[in-house]
Amino acid sequence: MSVAVEELSTHGRAALERASRDPLHRLPQGFVAATASAAIKKPGRQDMAIVVCPDGAAAAGMFTRNLVCAAPVQLSKRHLVMTRGHAHAILINSGCANAATGAEGMSRAIECVEAVARELDVAAEAILVNSTGVIGVQLPVERMLDQIPGLMQRLVDGPLLPFASAIMTTDTYPKTAAIEIEHEGRRAIVSGVAKGAGMIHPDMSPPQATMISAIFTDADVEPRALQTMLGDAIDQSFHRISIDGDTSTNDSVFALASGKAGAFPEAKVAAAMRAVARELALLVVRDGEGFERGIEVKVTGAKTKADALTVAKTIASSLLVRCAVTGGDPNWGRILAAAGRAGVALDIADLTLTVGGVDLFRDGAPADTPLPDRERVFREPLVAIHLDLGQGHASDEFFSCGLTESYVRLNADYTT
Repeated sequence: MSVAVEELSTHGRAALERASRDPLHRLPQGFVAATASAAIKKPGRQDMAIVVCPDGAAAAGMFTRNLVCAAPVQLSKRHLVMTRGHAHAILINSGCANAATGAEGMSRAIECVEAVARELDVAAEAILVNSTGVIGVQLPVERMLDQIPGLMQRLVDGPLLPFASAIMTTDTYPKTAAIEIEHEGRRAIVSGVAKGAGMIHPDMSPPQATMISAIFTDADVEPRALQTMLGDAIDQSFHRISIDGDTSTNDSVFALASGKAGAFPEAKVAAAMRAVARELALLVVRDGEGFERGIEVKVTGAKTKADALTVAKTIASSLLVRCAVTGGDPNWGRILAAAGRAGVALDIADLTLTVGGVDLFRDGAPADTPLPDRERVFREPLVAIHLDLGQGHASDEFFSCGLTESYVRLNADYTT
C-alpha cells in the first residue's frame, strides 16, 4: 500500500521514517515474509501478508473476548492448543474480517490455512491466521488461494514495513517497533507490527477495524514462558488504550520465537516485549480514525493499582472529556465528573488535578490558573491529564484520543 507522506501526521511521518531507516525494524533471524494482492476489498493494493518460520517457532497468542468472535480467531486459538504453543506461519489478510460469517466463514478460513500448510509441508494446525476489515462478508477465498503459491515463492527476510503495510485497513501509516537485547556478547531482536485505527478497545485473554499485532524474536523462549511474557506485555500496553470503546471481533496479538539467537535471560526478553508492545499500542492511538489530539491519563495516589486503572480508563474513555479535548476546551469539570462515576471510592477534597503540568483543581476548589494557560494545555498535541486521588501510593495510566467529526464521518459510511 502506498503511503502519501505529505498527508501524514507528525507521528505518522516519524513512524514511517523509523520503519524505513532503522535496521532493527526487520524480521529477526529465522523468519521470512511476503505480501500479495488478492483484491479482497479493493484492487491494486497488497492485502495478504505471511510470516514464515521454516524451522518452526514457539508461539503464543492473546485473543478478543468479544463473544462475536471471528472464524480465524477461533481457528488460531484451536491451533495453539493443538500444537501446545508452536507454529510455522502467520497468515493475515485485510479488507474482510471473516466475522459473523457462519460455517462458511470457518470453512474458508480452513481452506486458506490448509493451502499454506501444503505449500510448507507442515500440519495445518501449525498455521495461525487472522483477518481484518468489514464484518459479515465472506472471504473471496478463490482469489486468496490463487495468491498463496506466489507468496511462498517470494518469501524473504528483511524489513517489517511491507508486512505492516499489507495488514492496514483505515490506518494512515504502517506501525512497527523494535528493540535489541544483548547477553554475553550475543544479540537478539524483538520486533513487531500492528494495525488499528478504529474499533479499538482491546480486551483479550490467553488461548482460550480491529487491532492485530505480531511480535517476533530470535531469542530462544519456551512456549509457556512466551505466553506469560505476552500476557504481561499486552496488559501493560494494548489493554491501556482505547479509541472508540468498541472491542473488535478480531483483536489478536501473536508472539513467535525462532530461537535462532540462543537463550537469553527471560527478564530481558520480557522487558523488550513490553517495550515493543507499548510502542505499537501508542502508535495505534496516534493513528486513531480522525486523530487530532492524544489523551494521556495518569492516576496516582490510589489505594490499589486496580483503582488507579479504573479511574484512568473511565476518564480517558469519557465521551465528554474526549469532546472537550477535541475542541481544545478547558472544561476540566468533566474530568472530575468521570472520576467520580468510576466506581472507586474517593473524596473530592483529596483530589489534585493538573493538565500539562498546569494546576486546575486542588484542596477541594478550582485552582487560580489564568484562562489562557488552561486553554493552552488543552490544545497541545498530547493532552496530559494527571489526577492524584490522595489515598495511597498506587498508580496507573490509560491512553485515548479526541472524538472528531472526521471519525464520525468515516464510520458513518464505512461500507458505502
